[in-house]
Amino acid sequence: MKPATTLPAVRVANSSIRDPQLAASTLASQLRHEHLGCVLFFCSAEYDLVRLGPALEQAFPGVRVSGCTSAGEITAEGYDRGCITAIGFDARYFAIDCALIRELDQFSLQDAQQVIDGLLATCRDADLAPVRGNTFAITLLDGLSSREELVLATLNAALGTIPQFGGSAGDDERLANTHVFFDGRFHTGAATVMLVNTPLDFRVFSTHHMVERSEKLVVTGACAETRTVYELNAEPAAEAYARAVGVEVAALDRKIFALRPLGVKIGGHYFVRSIQRVNPDGSLTFYCAVETGIVMTAMKPDSLLDSVRTQIEASERVVGSPLVTIGCDCFLRRLEAELTGQAAAVSDFLQHHKVIGFNTYGEQFNGMHINQTFTGVVIGQPAASSGTA
Repeated sequence: MKPATTLPAVRVANSSIRDPQLAASTLASQLRHEHLGCVLFFCSAEYDLVRLGPALEQAFPGVRVSGCTSAGEITAEGYDRGCITAIGFDARYFAIDCALIRELDQFSLQDAQQVIDGLLATCRDADLAPVRGNTFAITLLDGLSSREELVLATLNAALGTIPQFGGSAGDDERLANTHVFFDGRFHTGAATVMLVNTPLDFRVFSTHHMVERSEKLVVTGACAETRTVYELNAEPAAEAYARAVGVEVAALDRKIFALRPLGVKIGGHYFVRSIQRVNPDGSLTFYCAVETGIVMTAMKPDSLLDSVRTQIEASERVVGSPLVTIGCDCFLRRLEAELTGQAAAVSDFLQHHKVIGFNTYGEQFNGMHINQTFTGVVIGQPAASSGTA
């Protein structure tokens, strides 16, 4: 039985203070209470991470703190930049444990099973709710590691029926250094897995707003290790892509990539593969896995806001009024919203639906690594709660 309380089951906080010590203490002043069990945060890479790590550990003694750097933050006021946004979970409603994965390229199914078994033991010991149907996983990965597919597929096998979502850490679009946070330190080349068990209703979801065009591009030359495509339809990749989207090679930039991505059809559904850059040799480097032989389809945007509205409102019909929604939103979606004048409307929608999260370098959903997608979880209010988060 859930205890009677006037406290919400989660608290949210944010700070734009640049000094790490002051920023951490500001978050703590908003989140800390006697039943605080875990803090999940997303922060700008502009912070002094060497100082911010210990500051967060000092601000939340005895509390599990997990998070990552971002390419933009989603706060209680909607889209923001250059700040920290955080969620504090009440241990009476959430049993949460987190693990760090260091060597991503060596991560085996046995490793994954050990990680998940350890996290599940913590959830079972808390005795809040049965694992089945009451547990989800949040994954955060180094967004420049190029190991997301391997780690996610392996974790998915170990998770079984437990739903999973997450995002790849960003660094404010610098594409230089991305970090995940665990045990008081920021780590590169690593990932974290957070297992959340709760008696509250929730729904994990994923959505994108891209629709297929007629143009098909076969990858005829690629390096899967570096996610680089050298040839499309037996032509230099940049030339073939530029022709497919109707621009000159010299015009290819992140704006074109955001508005004209490519997609791969898997199981009857299209999953977006976004381009990161054009290389001097005319090849294309992607944010997601690519390999020789796959068929890519040119994509174009439909309504960005309608797609996320459909999924979040469908989730709310299942779980009721949201306590909080944790969202992982591709930074290219935000760029598109800014380019098309929709950023304010999207930001207002996220604020209204209590979304807290970050802009990512890639999204994760049930073992898949995808791009230009919004993934997340809507968590419903406690039955007896009349307050807000």
